[in-house]
Amino acid sequence: MIDVIASEWMKLRTLRSNLHVLACSVTAVLACAGIAFMIGRGFDGKTLDEKMAFPGNGDGLGNGIAVAYFVFAVLGALAITSEHSTGMIQTSLVAVPRRRVLLLAKIPGLAAVALVAGQVLAFIMHAASMAALGDRAGQLLREGVTLGTPLSEPGVLASVIVAGLSMAAVALIGLGVGAAVRSTPGALVVLTVLIVVLPVVAKTLPMPLRAQAGSFMIEKLPLQIAGVGGGILPPAAAAGLLVAYVLAALTAGATMITPAGRRIKVLAIGAAAALLVSAVPAAAAGSPGPSPTPAWADCADKTLVKEMRCATIKVPVNWAERSGRSIDLAVGLLPATGAQRRMGTVFAIPGGPGGSGVEDLSKNAGSFTELRDRFDVVSVEPRNTVDKGVLSFDCLFSGPWISLPETPAEYAELGRRNRAAAQRCRSADPEFFDHMDSASVARDMEAIRVALGEEKLSFIANSYGGRPGIEYSRLFPGRVRAMVFDGSVNPYLHGAHNRLAHEKSFTRFAAWCAATTTCALHGQDVGEVWRALVARADRVPVPVRGESPAAAYSGLDIKEAAAPSIISPGEEPGLPRWTELAEAIKRAADGDASGFADYVRQATKSPKVPSSTGMNMTHCLDGLVFRDYEEYRRRRREGERLLPNIAGTELWHPLGCVGWPTSVTNPPGPLPARGLPPYLGVGSWTDFDRSADIVRRVPGSAAVQYQGYGHGLYNAGNSCVIGHVNRYLISLRLPASGTVCPKSGT
Repeated sequence: MIDVIASEWMKLRTLRSNLHVLACSVTAVLACAGIAFMIGRGFDGKTLDEKMAFPGNGDGLGNGIAVAYFVFAVLGALAITSEHSTGMIQTSLVAVPRRRVLLLAKIPGLAAVALVAGQVLAFIMHAASMAALGDRAGQLLREGVTLGTPLSEPGVLASVIVAGLSMAAVALIGLGVGAAVRSTPGALVVLTVLIVVLPVVAKTLPMPLRAQAGSFMIEKLPLQIAGVGGGILPPAAAAGLLVAYVLAALTAGATMITPAGRRIKVLAIGAAAALLVSAVPAAAAGSPGPSPTPAWADCADKTLVKEMRCATIKVPVNWAERSGRSIDLAVGLLPATGAQRRMGTVFAIPGGPGGSGVEDLSKNAGSFTELRDRFDVVSVEPRNTVDKGVLSFDCLFSGPWISLPETPAEYAELGRRNRAAAQRCRSADPEFFDHMDSASVARDMEAIRVALGEEKLSFIANSYGGRPGIEYSRLFPGRVRAMVFDGSVNPYLHGAHNRLAHEKSFTRFAAWCAATTTCALHGQDVGEVWRALVARADRVPVPVRGESPAAAYSGLDIKEAAAPSIISPGEEPGLPRWTELAEAIKRAADGDASGFADYVRQATKSPKVPSSTGMNMTHCLDGLVFRDYEEYRRRRREGERLLPNIAGTELWHPLGCVGWPTSVTNPPGPLPARGLPPYLGVGSWTDFDRSADIVRRVPGSAAVQYQGYGHGLYNAGNSCVIGHVNRYLISLRLPASGTVCPKSGT
C-alpha cells in the first residue's frame, strides 16, 4: 500500500496541470479583496446609523470561498479523471488491480497538498479582505459584530483554520465525484452544481427556509464549525456534516469503480459511515428549543405585532406561601427567526414600575431584529402592571400632590394623605397590593425561566427593570447567563447623587437656550430666570389659568413637571421638549403655570404631577423611603447643596412613601461577590452613572456611555448601543474600558 501511495504522490506532484490549477486559487484572493473593497466604498459617506445597519463581512472568506472550493474540487477530480481521459487508468489498474486501493492511495497525497495550500490560501484571503477594508474593519454593527473581523475576534481564527481544512475536504469530494463520473467535463458539471448552483438556489428561498437550507451548504460549514454563525447547525453537527460529505463522495466514487457484483456492499458501508458521522454529532450537540410550556398562541390583543406569541403562567401571589392563591401573568414571545443557530432566550425586563413588558416588546420589536437571529426574546406583564384589572387602574394611576414638609407636623400630614390614597387602592385586594415588590417580580421571572425550560437566561433590564434585575441576580445568580442594565435605577446611589447627571442636563438646557434664537428665553440668563421663578413659586404658588387655587404650582411642582423635559429634550436639531419647556418657564414667570399644566395633564390627567400610587406600591416595598423626618431633612440639605437648580426632585419618590400602610419587604441588598458573569451597563448622559455604578459591583463588567440624550436606549433603537449589547449577548464579549457611543448622526 505504501508503494501505491508513493506512486500516486509522484503522479500528483509531477503533473504541471496541478500547479496551474492551484495557481487559479489566486482568483479567490482577488474575489475577497474586491468584494471587501466594494463594501468599504459603499460604507464611506454613510451616517452612523446607516453604517451600523451594514451587513458584516464576516471572516472575509465568504466572498471568495466558492471560488477556492471550485479550484480544490477540480484539483481532486483531475487526480482521477485525467487518467480516464488519457487512458492511463488502464495502466494504473494493471499495476494496482484492486480498484478501491487505487482510489484510497490517491487520498493521502491529495489531502496533504490541499491541507497546506488550503491553510495558506485561507489566511491570505482573510488578510486581503481586512486590508481592503482598512480602518473601517473595526466599525461595530447592529448585529453585534464588526464590519471586518480580525483574527483576535472570538472564533475568527478557528473559522479561518477550519476554512483551510474544508478546502482539503472539498478536494476529496472532487476526487470522489471524479471517480464516480469518470469524465472531466462531467465532474466539472457536478461540482458546479454542488458548489455554485445549490448555494445560489438556497439564497432565493424565503426565510426561514433560506437559512435552514443554506446551513447545509459546504461554504457555510466552516463558520458553523467555529461557532461564529453562518447557519443553524451546532459546531459538532456542522463538522459531522462536512465529514459526511467527504464520505458520501468517496463512497460514490468507490461504488462506481467497484465491479458490479460488489457495489451494493460498498455503497451500504459508505452510506452507513456517512450517516453515522453526521447523525451522531448532531444528536449529541443538538440543543432543544423552548419547553412546550407555556402554551404559545396568537395574542388576543390584536394591536400587538403580528409575529408575537402570547401565553400565561400561574405564580403565587405570596411566594412565601406557594400553595396559596395564584395569579396569571401574561408573557409575550418574539420567536427567533431561524437565521442563525438558536442560542437561548433573552428576557426584556420592563421599567416603570408598572409598565407592561409585552406592550413594550411589541412596540420596540424593531430593536430586537438582529438579536432574534439567535435568540427568542420574551417579556412579561409583571404583577405590578397598573392595568391588570385586579386593582383599579384609575386609583393606581392617581395619587396625592407632593409638597416639601417644613415641619414634623407637615411631614406627618403628608403621611396621612399618602396613607389614605394607598388605602383607597389597597382595600380592593390587600393581599395582592402588599406583594408588589421587585423580589416577587424576580421570582416570577424565575418561574418563567422554568416554564421555558431554559437552563439560564440573558437579560436586558430597562429603567426600573434594573431593580428586578438586581433582585434576580441576588436570588438566582447561577441562572444568569448575561445581564444588561440600560439606564437602570440604582438602589445603591442615594438622594442627590442619583440626580447629579440631571443637574448637568439643566446646564446643557441653559446653554442651548443661550445659543438658540428660537428659545423663548434667548437673551436672558436662563439659570437666573429659573431660580427666581422657583423661589417666587415657593413663596406664592403660580396659578394655573382655569384651575382651582389648589392646582397652583410651587417651586417643587415646577421642577417635577420640568424634569422629564430637562433630561429628554427630544430629537435633534429641534429639541421640541426643550422648546416647550422654555415657553412654559416664560409663561410661568409671567404668572401662569398653564404651560406646565398642559403637558402634565396629557400624561397624567392631572394639572400637577401626582405621586402615583401604582408606582409607590412597588417603590415603598423596595425601600425607597425615609426612615424619619430627620433623614428627610438631612437628604434635603444635601440636595440643596449639590443640586442648585433641581433640588427636591430627588426627594419626590421617597416622600410618596411617607406614611405608607405596609412596611418595607425588599430593602436594597448587595450583589453576590461570586457566581455572576460580567455585566454590561449602558446609558445616556443622564443615566449612565447609575448603570455604570451597578455593574462595577460585578467583577469584570464594563459600561458604555451614549454621548447624547435619551432613556432606555436599546428599546429606543439606538444603533450603537444595540451593537454593543448584541455583541455582549451573543459572544459574552464586553467593550473596552472607556468605550463610548457618539451622538446619532455624527
